[in-house]
Amino acid sequence: MAYVITDECLSCGSCPDVCPVGAISEEDRKYVIDPNLCTDCGTCAEQCPVDAIVPGE
Repeated sequence: MAYVITDECLSCGSCPDVCPVGAISEEDRKYVIDPNLCTDCGTCAEQCPVDAIVPGE
């Protein structure tokens, strides 16, 4: 299951740089995770300062 970025995201930009597969991009000033690229490694969630990245359903 891919991780998702919740509305709690501050758009700080810390997550795209740590994603090893480049699954995180910015769309309309919000970050999103491409579920087809996400490998569920959790690196982005560990980096998020406000815990806005969670496992998807």
